[in-house]
Amino acid sequence: MDALADLDRRIAGCRACPRLVDWREEVARTKRAAFADWTYWGRPVPGFGPSDARMLIVGLAPAAHGGNRTGRMFTGDRSGDVLYQALYDVGLASQPTAVTADDGLELYGVRITSPVHCAPPANKPTPEERDTCRPWLVQELNLLRPTLRSVVVLGAFGWQAALPAFAEAGWSVPRPRPAFGHGARVPLDGLELFGCFHVSQRNTFTGKLTPEMLREVLGTAADAAGLYGRGRRA
Repeated sequence: MDALADLDRRIAGCRACPRLVDWREEVARTKRAAFADWTYWGRPVPGFGPSDARMLIVGLAPAAHGGNRTGRMFTGDRSGDVLYQALYDVGLASQPTAVTADDGLELYGVRITSPVHCAPPANKPTPEERDTCRPWLVQELNLLRPTLRSVVVLGAFGWQAALPAFAEAGWSVPRPRPAFGHGARVPLDGLELFGCFHVSQRNTFTGKLTPEMLREVLGTAADAAGLYGRGRRA
């Protein structure tokens, strides 16, 4: 079995954080009225994208009625609508929408993951839950390392979670650790790390993060990863 596929399978079976297990499963039972006919995934959501990705996007955690419902990162919620539209616009996705895990969406040279794989109450994992989940991200980084050239981290929480994971995976992270900021760019041993405001509804509805801002960061990271000319649409 492919090592990354095996990792994804093991992530989907994790029950390490009791609060998150209880919440994700309660949401899957009670559902949202609009999705009453759905069978929710209700488990940890593994990463999504090719095992030879040159670029990685790191989010926060699955949404209760998004990834926790569909079983795929950023699929089935408004944050995902914004992210996948931008990925499509810059040529990194085969279609601009992500509705279900079997909708045919493909990512070109990009993988999406998160530092916390279970949907948390109020979209806020605790620091302890973040740290408990970190070994999964470290393993994923180790498996992607041969091809990985750039990383886009969405939001300050993801940034704070990602930097220790990169250090544990063997990259030299500067000290003091670089501060998060939209457009931040940090070189890490042949890897370019980019900061980007999260695609949360709060940020996109208020204009803190516009589609143009998101496309600019994704396009710059794609350039840094050498994705142009490698089968991308654009």
